[in-house]
Amino acid sequence: MRPERAPEDVEPGDLPEVPRPREQDALIGHAEAQAAFRDAIASGRLHHAWLIGGPRGIGKATLAYRVARWLIAHPGARSAPESLAVDPAHPVARQVAALSHPNLVALRRTRAANAKTLATKISVDAARNALELFGATAGNAGYRICIVDSAEDLNANSANALLKMVEEPPPRSLFLIVSHAPGRLLPTIRSRCRALTLRPLEEDDVARVIGRFAPPFVQPDADTLARAARLSEGSVAGAVALLDPVRANLVAEVETLLARLDQPDWRRILALAEKLSARESDELFATSLDTVFRFVSAELDRRRHEPPARLAALVEVCDKIARAAREAATYNLDRRPLVLSLFGDLAGALRAA
Repeated sequence: MRPERAPEDVEPGDLPEVPRPREQDALIGHAEAQAAFRDAIASGRLHHAWLIGGPRGIGKATLAYRVARWLIAHPGARSAPESLAVDPAHPVARQVAALSHPNLVALRRTRAANAKTLATKISVDAARNALELFGATAGNAGYRICIVDSAEDLNANSANALLKMVEEPPPRSLFLIVSHAPGRLLPTIRSRCRALTLRPLEEDDVARVIGRFAPPFVQPDADTLARAARLSEGSVAGAVALLDPVRANLVAEVETLLARLDQPDWRRILALAEKLSARESDELFATSLDTVFRFVSAELDRRRHEPPARLAALVEVCDKIARAAREAATYNLDRRPLVLSLFGDLAGALRAA
C-alpha cells in the first residue's frame, strides 16, 4: 500500500488512487525498449540523451524511472544486467519514489507557492534550477540523471535551457526525455537524442498493470476491467479513466447512438449535446470524441475491401469532426452544434458508403 498523499500533493498526470511512475516497481511490456537500455549499459556507451516517445499512459515515464533507479543503485556497472528491476526495499528505490536522491531530478510542471493549480508550462527558472544538478559531481561516481516528463510541457525558453545542457553534457550525465508527440519537440533536441518509441500495450498487459495496483485503488470486476482494457487503445491511463462509472456510462451511450445511425435518436443526441456543452465537461467531451473515432476506425476496417471512393465520405467526416473540435477548444465555442452535426454527418456518410 502506497502512502496517502496530502490534498496539495498534486503532479501532472496523476490518476485517482494510482501509483505514480516513480512509485511502480514493475514495468509490464516494452521488452524491446528495456533490452535497448540493457544493451547500451553493457556496452559501456550509454547515450547521454534518450527521447522516449509514444502515446500517453503506456509506461514511458515508468520506463524512465526504472532505468534511473537501476543506474543509481548500480554505480559504475559495466556488465549486462539481466533485468532493470530494483528491489522495492532497496534504499535507492525509496529515494527515487520520493524524488529525494541527490543524483536525480525530475523536470516537470509544478505548483508555485500559494497557487491553486499546476503551472501550465515548465518555466525557464524551473528548468535552470533542475539543471543545476549537472554543476555538481555525482556521488559514488554514478550518473546524474534528469527525467523530463513531459517534453510537451516545456515552453520555448525552458526547451532552450535543456538544449544547451544536452548539447554539451557533463561527463556521466543522462537525460531521459518523455514525449507524447516527439515530432513537436525542437529538432535540435531530437537530433541529439537516441529515439526510442514505445508502442501501445496489448489489452492483456493493460489489465495486468491495473491488476497490480494496490489499495486504496479499488479493483474492478473482471468484465469491467476487460472492457476498459479493450477500449483503452493500449493506454493504462485510458483504461483507468474508463473505469469511472460516469465515463463508462457515457461511452455506452455514445456507442448506442452510433449503432443506431440508420435511424438517429435525435432526442437522446440532443440530451448528449447538452451534457457535453457544460463548462466542466471537457474530459467527457474528449472521451466522446475518442468513442466516435474508434467507431469510425472499426467501420473503415470492416469495409476495408470496398472501393476507396465509397469510404471517402467517412474519412472526410472524421477530418471535419477533428477540425471542428480543435476550433471549439481554441475559440471556446458552444459544443452543442458540433455534437449534433457530428451525428448527422456520420449518418449521411454511412448512407453514402
